[in-house]
This record gives sequence, C-alpha cells and structure tokens, in this order.
Amino acid sequence: MTSVSIGDLAHSYLLQRRGSSLRAEMSKLNQELTSGQVADIKSILAGNFSYLSDIETSMSHLNAYKTSSAEATQFTSAMQSALDVVQTQSTDLGTNILSVVAGGIDAVSRQVTVEAREQLGAIVNTLNTDLAGRSIFSGTASNQAPLASSTDILNSVRSVMAGQIGPTDKLAAVDAWFADPAGFDAVIYQGSSDAMAPFRLSEHEDLSLDVRANDKAIKDVIRNVAVAALANDAALGIDFTERAALLNDAGVGLMTNAADVTALRANIGFIEERIDDIATRNSIESTSLEYAKGALLSVDPYETATRLEEVQFQLQSLYTVTVRSSELTLVNFL
Repeated sequence: MTSVSIGDLAHSYLLQRRGSSLRAEMSKLNQELTSGQVADIKSILAGNFSYLSDIETSMSHLNAYKTSSAEATQFTSAMQSALDVVQTQSTDLGTNILSVVAGGIDAVSRQVTVEAREQLGAIVNTLNTDLAGRSIFSGTASNQAPLASSTDILNSVRSVMAGQIGPTDKLAAVDAWFADPAGFDAVIYQGSSDAMAPFRLSEHEDLSLDVRANDKAIKDVIRNVAVAALANDAALGIDFTERAALLNDAGVGLMTNAADVTALRANIGFIEERIDDIATRNSIESTSLEYAKGALLSVDPYETATRLEEVQFQLQSLYTVTVRSSELTLVNFL
C-alpha cells in the first residue's frame, strides 16, 4: 500500500489554514449567540432578499410615521394647553365683568377695564405660543407669530370706535371690523390663510390640523376682551352709562365664547383620538414586522451554543496538535 505524506512546510500551512477557519467560525457563532440573529444573512435567504427588503422598508416607513404621530401629538397638546389658558382667563374675566356691572360702582368698573387690558396681553402671548420654533396658530406661516401685539389690537379697535355715537354704534363698528377680511384678518392676524401641511400618519392617512388664531371663536374672545379694555379709554370719552353698556356686552360675549372655545377644543380632541388610534395600529404592525424579521433571521441559541463548544474543542485540539508537531525532532523520532 502506497503512503502519501506532505512536507513540514505544507503541513504547517495546513494547520494555519484550519486554525483560521475555526477561529472565523467561532467568531461568527459568538456574534450569533450575542445578537440572536444569523451572521450570514445571504446563506439563510439563498440570495433572495426581496422579502427581507419589503419588511425593512415597511419598518422604516412605520418609524417615520411614528415620528410624525409624535409631532402631531405635540402640536395638538400645545393647542389644547393654549386654548385652555385662553378659555379660563376669558371666562374668569367675563364673570368678573358681569359682577362689576351688576354692582353698578363706577370705580370698580374702571378697575375691571385695567384687568381686561392685562388679560388681553396674556391671551395674545398665549396664542403666539410656538413649539420648537414653529408657531402653532399661524397655519403654514409657522415661522412667525400669528397675532400683532395687544397694543396694536387696542389701537385698531379704538380707531374703529372713535367717532361712533353711543355704545350700539361703537359695538356695531367693532363687529364689522372683526368680520371684514380687510379688518382684523389683514391688520392683526399675521399668519397664513392656509392650514399647516397635513401630518402623514400612515400609508393611506393624512391628518390636517387647521386651527388658527383668526378662527371665529378666538376672534370673538379677542373682540370682547378688547371692548372691555377700552370701556374706560380716555380718548373715547366714555361715561359711566356707556361704559356699563360696553362692559355688559363684553361680559355676556365672553361667557358665550366659552361654549365656542369648548367646541373648538372638542374638535382638537377628536383629532387627538385619531392620532392615538392610528399610532396604536402602526405600533401593532411594527411589532408584527419585527417578529417576522426575527423569525426569518433568528438562530436557535441552544444549537448555536452547542456548535460553539464543538468549535472551541476542535480549536483546542488543533492547538495541541500544532504544539506537538512543533516539538518533533529527528532525535525524538529515533
């Protein structure tokens, strides 16, 4: 029987090659055991990446929708908070005004106009709220505040009331100015006439959030607070009787406004509910896709650990053989 052998150098190269192969295998198994996924995806999918690609694309889209949903939630929450402040301040002011009018005390009626002036400034500042540098009540013009200052509002309303005889004519002139597109909307409102771009929440669902500072419910609040603030304006020459009439109109209007602002907030609440429903569906779909991807690429930890032990044993055996081979000499052989 013929014996075939290889030289020492070739034998050394063979051992090195086998060692490199075992170390690479051990590194791969360690990676798989740590990550829980196969290291060589190509071999598992047999070169067909379309299914995995579809899963990862869908997951990427869902992550984008998640970000959009979070942004929409922040905007609606900020709107609700701002309108809550506006509603509370205006309702409290309306209650105070009607109480003062019922008391019929001139000094107190003068004082409530000062309160109205302060509340107007607070309401305007609240409506000019921005979120991460984007004004929430300006429509598409989110780079600028939606309203001019409270001083500009009072100056505009004062100029409209000037020259009018009696509270009825003054109030009619104010109402006409707030309703006229060339009035409040052109002079005070600085936002856009278009709603902000819709939020894309899913593949087939966009959400439009069209709440701006020139909404009628908001304009009515500003109108009534401004009238109350000017009821004691020296430039208008208003006496006690006329002041009482103006304050009564503003007070009643503010109490009526509460229902209008509540309806506006209810609409935002409905949008918040939709955002939550869509986000929940997206989350369920994302979990399903993660499970599908895991099932496709996951490894059996027990099998991987067993294979890792085998490779470690083989590598240790190889090292033993290598050491013993290196110690062989002709003297020891003989």
